[in-house]
Amino acid sequence: MKPILAASAALALYLGWRSWGWPLIHDAPLMHYIAWLVAQGAVPYRDVFDMNVPGVYLLHLGVITLLGEGDRAWRLFDFAWLGLTAAALFGFSRRMGDAWSGLGAAVLFVLYHLSGGAWRAGQRDFLLALFLVLAAWGAVRAWESGGALLPLLWGGLAAGAGIMIKPHSALFWITCAGVSALGARRSGMFRALAVWCAAGLTVPVLVLGWLAWRGGAGPIALIVTDYVLPLYSRVGRVSVWEGLRWHVYGWQVWSCLIALGLFGFMQSPEKPYDIRRWLALVGAVYGFLHYAVQGKGWEYHLYPLAVFLCALASVPLAALAKRVEPSRWDARPALSRALTLALLVPAVAFLGAKGVDAADARWIADKERRVSALTRDLRLLAGAGPVQVMDVTEGGLHALLRLHLRQPTRFLYDFHFFHDEADARIQTLRAEFARELERGRPTAVVVFRDTWRRPGYERLDGLPAVAGLIERDYTLAVEGDGYRIYAKRARS
Repeated sequence: MKPILAASAALALYLGWRSWGWPLIHDAPLMHYIAWLVAQGAVPYRDVFDMNVPGVYLLHLGVITLLGEGDRAWRLFDFAWLGLTAAALFGFSRRMGDAWSGLGAAVLFVLYHLSGGAWRAGQRDFLLALFLVLAAWGAVRAWESGGALLPLLWGGLAAGAGIMIKPHSALFWITCAGVSALGARRSGMFRALAVWCAAGLTVPVLVLGWLAWRGGAGPIALIVTDYVLPLYSRVGRVSVWEGLRWHVYGWQVWSCLIALGLFGFMQSPEKPYDIRRWLALVGAVYGFLHYAVQGKGWEYHLYPLAVFLCALASVPLAALAKRVEPSRWDARPALSRALTLALLVPAVAFLGAKGVDAADARWIADKERRVSALTRDLRLLAGAGPVQVMDVTEGGLHALLRLHLRQPTRFLYDFHFFHDEADARIQTLRAEFARELERGRPTAVVVFRDTWRRPGYERLDGLPAVAGLIERDYTLAVEGDGYRIYAKRARS
């Protein structure tokens, strides 16, 4: 066990060292930009049309306020969050085996995160993983202690904070509440449930209260009921298997992790701590549903599943170190250790290969160059702005963040206009975009070629009012690498 753990830790350190140069890229600059707008007085959802919950913006606001907006600040934050998640996973897992197996679970998750590459740094589902593990740890400590107050408080707080990152985690919040209450059946189930719920509602009440105070409660309700639930939730849906096929070493990594997790569940840790194994299984089931229900197939949606599979893996890792008594599923310890090795070694190898492949991914470098080029172009053309970008994650908003330029509309992305096009709600959004663009008179409009749902510059033909405005009042000033900048004509 120790040689494998040492080799895995060395691999994690190597991948961590390789990751130090990762740029702020892909989704993170979008959330940074929203946080910067909020710092400038913008009201989320009223002034920024987005589908994320406000806890994400507040986290990014904290990062740019305390550490700054640059690449190194984001790497420091990502490393710190990874360390906290690994520590929480160790605390939750070690009682299912021993300190070495808990450390093994933590290192396995560190490898999983670092293997994903720069675009997965600080992703929302990665941020959620810490709160899920803390919630599970608090719930099992409440069970094991017969309803002690402290774990109820911090477990409930973590569960509630997770809802402000991804609302889907309310399902796991409810499960942990039930575990906490049942654990206190001798000392007072109602008291335990009340404490858990009160703690769990604290963060949502504070965050949503802040949003209401800022004037964003009505706009977020409208976005959720008129756009997110009826329309966006159905956009770009793929099957679970189709989603996994996109990922580098996807089926290999997940075959090993799922097998390790299932093998771990089939082996019982010491009886007082068996609740951890069951709750880790429930967490893994939630993690699968978290990925399947969102249905986009994006790799970072798998973080909740990964973190609980790593927790379950600590049980066979303990058996590998001969620390757990054989159970009915482990009647032959030698065979059990051989099977654990047969799953663990390829899991680490595939994660290592994936990490090396992603460490200097060409598409990340290409996107970073594109952002830098667009920043230079806009600095010369746009002045103090405003500037409207028609993009999703190709770098338009990142350039605006670097230049601290605002947009004349509340629309960060243009994919909203190119799905369910016959729906009256989409037509309303299109009309609002054209109207605000006409009124705002941006000094430049940046149109990206490659974007989600409707790539190609010709998609402007689907927005005749916008296309007419650009043709009448703007001129093509720059033909860049995957983008075009239209500059406002003099006296237009």
